[in-house]
Amino acid sequence: MLKIENLVVKVLEKTILENFNLEIHSGEIHALMGQNGAGKSTITKVLLRDTNYEVSKGKLILDDKDLLQMNTTDVARCGVFLISQNPVEIKGVTNAEMLRTSLIDQGKNELNILEFNRKMISYCEKLGIPKDFIHRDINYNMSGGEKKKMELLHLWMLEPKFIILDEIDSGLDVDSLKLVANSLKEYYELYKPSILIITHQKALVDILKPNYVHILNQKKIEVTGDINLAEKIFKEGFSGASIIDKSDKGE
Repeated sequence: MLKIENLVVKVLEKTILENFNLEIHSGEIHALMGQNGAGKSTITKVLLRDTNYEVSKGKLILDDKDLLQMNTTDVARCGVFLISQNPVEIKGVTNAEMLRTSLIDQGKNELNILEFNRKMISYCEKLGIPKDFIHRDINYNMSGGEKKKMELLHLWMLEPKFIILDEIDSGLDVDSLKLVANSLKEYYELYKPSILIITHQKALVDILKPNYVHILNQKKIEVTGDINLAEKIFKEGFSGASIIDKSDKGE
């Protein structure tokens, strides 16, 4: 599915990631953890081809396709979907317009508008989203929790095969976090996508139960384990669990 090999990433001549390696097979859930400032979100920027992030070395392969030769739109067409910790507001484009255009771009030219509306309303009810949000500008004048739920609506409608969750739990109260996590779990059980989770929170890990947990330190993945590694970090912290030396302040 995804293979990242010996990746070196720079921003304004500063190296953020170096010798970064990660492989995620189809249907696997991976969690990427690390101290603040370690560079976890950098990998999401690179995967979605943010031009502010320079890849000076390495390979980024998704299903035998070279992502380094693509732009953001091309990557999205490959079925990659990102939910970030602070989804952007887009004025002048409604959720319905964006989703309809995106589905047509996927090749669904004979989109049944009645079925399209029925599905959106159904997902709104499932996610606790007011139905009129469908025709509101994307994430405009919404709370953090409402934005995350709307991003989930987009996910259910577009059916991506590779999902990146960049601290999606940020800014969510307990009830909203459970709803979001359980919705993601339901989606996973139905479609079996690959998922990369970037998180500091225990609840998301407990519900999604990643197959692998990776610790990012010193610009690369230093430790890989199973969910027990995450449990140890939640209990003792990175330094307390001897994952990261106390003298290491990260990058």
